[in-house]
Amino acid sequence: MQRHSWYSIFPENPWLSIYTWIAFCFLPFFFIFRSSSLIEIIIGISLLILFFLSYRFSFKSNSGLVYMWLSFEMMINIAMTLLFGFVYFALFTAFFIGNIRNTAGFFIMYGLHILTTVGAVVVGFYLQIDILISQIPFITLSVIGTVLLPFHLYNLNKRENLEGQLEVARERISELIVFEERQRIARDLHDTLGQKLSLIGLKSDLTGKLMTKHPEQAKKELTDIRTTASIALKEVRDLVSDMRSKKLEDEIIRVKQILKAAEMELTIYGEPNFDSIPPLIENVLCMCMKEAVTNVVKHSYGNTCEITFKQNTNVFEIKVKDDGIGIPQPGAGLPGSGIDGMKERLGFVNGHVEVEVSAGTTLTITVPVIIKQVTRGE
Repeated sequence: MQRHSWYSIFPENPWLSIYTWIAFCFLPFFFIFRSSSLIEIIIGISLLILFFLSYRFSFKSNSGLVYMWLSFEMMINIAMTLLFGFVYFALFTAFFIGNIRNTAGFFIMYGLHILTTVGAVVVGFYLQIDILISQIPFITLSVIGTVLLPFHLYNLNKRENLEGQLEVARERISELIVFEERQRIARDLHDTLGQKLSLIGLKSDLTGKLMTKHPEQAKKELTDIRTTASIALKEVRDLVSDMRSKKLEDEIIRVKQILKAAEMELTIYGEPNFDSIPPLIENVLCMCMKEAVTNVVKHSYGNTCEITFKQNTNVFEIKVKDDGIGIPQPGAGLPGSGIDGMKERLGFVNGHVEVEVSAGTTLTITVPVIIKQVTRGE
């Protein structure tokens, strides 16, 4: 069950504005005060106060008490329909039922509410036919709203809940990726430096012992220490260089995790490994591909994503296509989509990005192969 503040009594649905809802709050007085009997007026006002009190308490209650207050509201709705021909409290109750998160509780209260509302209207036509006959269009709309409103709110709340779970899953995936990267770095450092540092330590102790008795042997050991230290330094530099550069093959693994968390189907054409691609170009392509996939997850509202890797004699090319709603203005960047950032990154390597909107959105990222020759020349 959702927690609500006092103003949550008024629904935020665009088709049922707060002004209409307030009108429903005052409408019962018209039905009550047109009664000629003072006792009927007192009963009507009492039922009205009891309904809004129970409605208020239902928003503040937990677990089983919620269903008790809802049942009380249904009985008051039946009484108002039979005594005064006022059926519109059903919409208030329908709104609250739509905010029930428990699936079993929702369907039980939803079924009971429809049964009591329709039953009260049918019996009311026999008891208050003169009053209800003139309200047939409004009663019909109220019954339709009683049927549709809870499902609309239930699905909306369910979607928001799933989006929240998806965001948590994304954060968890990011944490796992960082953890795995740290573990990899720790393993590489241990394998790279552990043995060599241990060897340097042993040879240093041995050199100290040989310094006075066998100086020539000590010099040889010092040379070995220097050689081992140089090799260790080179391996550390290679490791750091590898950590700084991003690989398309590694990035596609992270892309798969992101799309899987978003429950989107991924299809890959081609291989995410270009021949003789400079590290700088591969870094830029990795960042642009990740940004494009992030756009698909956040903005496309689609179900599938296709990534195509292609290399020819002139360009490296990556296409990211989705089946979503597309960008409103073809060729223009969607606000917050990061396309401008892609253009800036690609500008450094003479690349560019094209956006095509047709049954979804296709981003084509290209970088000329000739840039590798310039890099080598430099």
